[in-house]
Amino acid sequence: MRALTLLRLLRPAPGLPRPGLPLRSARAGAGRSWLLPPSHRAMSQYSTEERGLPCSAQYRLYFKNVDGHYISPFHDIPLKAESKEAVFNMVVEVPRWTNAKMEIATKEPLNPIKQDIKKGKLRYVANIFPHKGYIWNYGALPQTWEDPLHRDGATNCCGDNDPIDVCEIGSKVRACGEIIQVKILGILALIDQNETDWKLIAISVDDPEASKFHNIDDVWKHKPGYLEATLDWFQLYKVPDGKPENKFAFNGEFKDKDFAREVIESTHKCWKALLHKKSDGGDINCVNVQVYDSPFCCSKEEARCIVQSASTAINEDSNSKEDEDIHRWHFIKK
Repeated sequence: MRALTLLRLLRPAPGLPRPGLPLRSARAGAGRSWLLPPSHRAMSQYSTEERGLPCSAQYRLYFKNVDGHYISPFHDIPLKAESKEAVFNMVVEVPRWTNAKMEIATKEPLNPIKQDIKKGKLRYVANIFPHKGYIWNYGALPQTWEDPLHRDGATNCCGDNDPIDVCEIGSKVRACGEIIQVKILGILALIDQNETDWKLIAISVDDPEASKFHNIDDVWKHKPGYLEATLDWFQLYKVPDGKPENKFAFNGEFKDKDFAREVIESTHKCWKALLHKKSDGGDINCVNVQVYDSPFCCSKEEARCIVQSASTAINEDSNSKEDEDIHRWHFIKK
């Protein structure tokens, strides 16, 4: 009884944020902001806004800038952190230890984060023993694009049509939609269905151990077993879905940060070509608010209308599904 009483006393009061979690409004769809130390206030210039119910096909996480205007996390967040040549912005899509395959919706206007759907079902990655979900904070670098029509000279495969992926290896569990600043340590070349799917290895600059990490060799030294686990995870994570093991370029060798930066620069150039109609992006949605010389740039008011229209469609779809569930329940009762 004493233990239970103590646990109750230690619980945060209703409505207060739990330690280590982002501050959220209790109202669905409200904005979200991040609790950050004073030395990293640059990261707090972005916030997110939820639309639809979490763990549903209708869920979307939209992004706003410091002025509260809707933006695209794919196109409007700068690749590099301001005045820091070797530090990059990362959009966190999947927090460590979670299983839901959250991703930037590259084919939707303003590119909110949503959960991937395969064969009509929400996608979750399996737990691959001894791992639980994603073993890093997983996300992408904004303003990069792996062009599916560009054959990479190093891998001899074309890109996977997405922003370049990042595995952040710091000690903190980040939140979906959080923007963090990372330094790049190395890169792995995954070959997925004959497409190059680069995986950057990075660490957040605000991690307590960030000063120890400067290149990929430091990961081998200070986090023994982590890169082996990373290789194992990417090789096997699709096997539970009935797919073959993934393969790697360079026999699974992790390349260093200089090689990684060359890949980043190449994918950034591909993104620039995409935003200026110099490359065929197919069904990639390039609508943005802050790339002013792009023909896809829209006004802040147009961006607001895009989100409002999408939210109306989400609500209508949700109501339709609720009606179907109610009808099915009544039918079962009869």
